[in-house]
Amino acid sequence: MQTMLEVDEHHWWYRGRRRVIRAELERLPIPAGAQILDAGCGSGRTLQELAAYGTVHGIELDPAAAAVARSRGQGEVREGRLEELPWPEDSFDLITCLDVIEHTPDDRVTLRELRRVARTGAHLLVTVPAYQALWSQHDEANHHFRRYNRRMLRAAATESGWRVQRMTSFNSLLFPAAAGVRLLQRIRPPAEYRPDLTLGPPWLNSVLEQPLAIEAALLARGRRLPAGLSLLAVLVNPERG
Repeated sequence: MQTMLEVDEHHWWYRGRRRVIRAELERLPIPAGAQILDAGCGSGRTLQELAAYGTVHGIELDPAAAAVARSRGQGEVREGRLEELPWPEDSFDLITCLDVIEHTPDDRVTLRELRRVARTGAHLLVTVPAYQALWSQHDEANHHFRRYNRRMLRAAATESGWRVQRMTSFNSLLFPAAAGVRLLQRIRPPAEYRPDLTLGPPWLNSVLEQPLAIEAALLARGRRLPAGLSLLAVLVNPERG
């Protein structure tokens, strides 16, 4: 449990992604007293960020991660699948689903279920890994079903009833180096997979976080980034029917 808490709190990827998510959330018209769901909340670190915008709820498939999320004391955290959410229709004003739908066998089923619990006009903020060409041992070890391009993500969203308000890449400044590593792994697979999310020394995490801090500042101004290791989409739930 402590290892999970340490990685979520200090690893440059999670810290940088939180900057990007905050930049996007600050641009949304989130109502006062909003009901907010983090779908696939993991260890619950994002719930702490979302609590600034309203009342938070989380759902997580892994019991150990859900237990860590509950230990943070932010709202309710339930165990369950995103394809079968334990809330009634029209429950939430804002939903985040961060690097989760690539883990689900049918992303349309997941996105339709998220829409079911979203109120009219609610926003869904989704992040996913980008470019199937970068598929590597990282994806296999993390039980991904797919990586996305913009066309794929847009199709999955619109076919599930969402309207795409905004889409952008991120983790762009480190993209060339990271893509090179992933492609090399495809050509020469390492004998033993080493996860990218090993917690390194504080100084290195600080250095690697800075590109994402720059990107977050650009996104906060409404800019879009053309390429990156990840895609971000802001979706809106239109009026039903």
